[in-house]
Amino acid sequence: MAISAKLLGEDEYVVVSTRTHWKALIGPVLLLLVVAGAGGFLAAIVPAGSFQTPGRIAILAVGVVILARFALKPFLDWFFSTYTITNRRLITRHGILTRTGRDIPLMRINDVSYEHGLVDRILGCGTLHIESAGERGQVVLPDVPHVEHVHLQMSDLLFGGPEGRPGDGILEDEQPPDHMRRRPQPEERPREDGTIFNSNEDR
Repeated sequence: MAISAKLLGEDEYVVVSTRTHWKALIGPVLLLLVVAGAGGFLAAIVPAGSFQTPGRIAILAVGVVILARFALKPFLDWFFSTYTITNRRLITRHGILTRTGRDIPLMRINDVSYEHGLVDRILGCGTLHIESAGERGQVVLPDVPHVEHVHLQMSDLLFGGPEGRPGDGILEDEQPPDHMRRRPQPEERPREDGTIFNSNEDR
């Protein structure tokens, strides 16, 4: 589930890595139970005779097609879709055969918020809204497990610690405080007798 370490930059590490919440599988699982039950019932009531075997094969084929389209595909979509947050970027990956992905540097994210209704609170998930400075604007991540924890982790990275922004916690438009600035060192010059003297000693 976690992104490969080969895709991480130097000094980059994973903070959160998850799939969408398992509630995405509720529909496919219910469909599997219904199709299996209905298929078994229909296969059992097929009249005996020369058409019994072809009839049961046809019922099985229809059931397999329905499950492949409406149960297996959603399961594979869920399995191969991941959300990853590192100390530098937000990474999303989707797709089964054709993989699509998007990386958003944390330094481009302006705001992060979440929402979850009553059902989401019961199941422990929610929707994460991310405002970025890119061309696409808002990014919506639905059905994020433990969305409050993920929101807290992102907020800490963005606004609460030195890992959230480049330059050891100093924004590009900010200057370091006085006590962090490197003061110029006095110039040292050699005396004629070989000793070193400070050029500011006589000032």
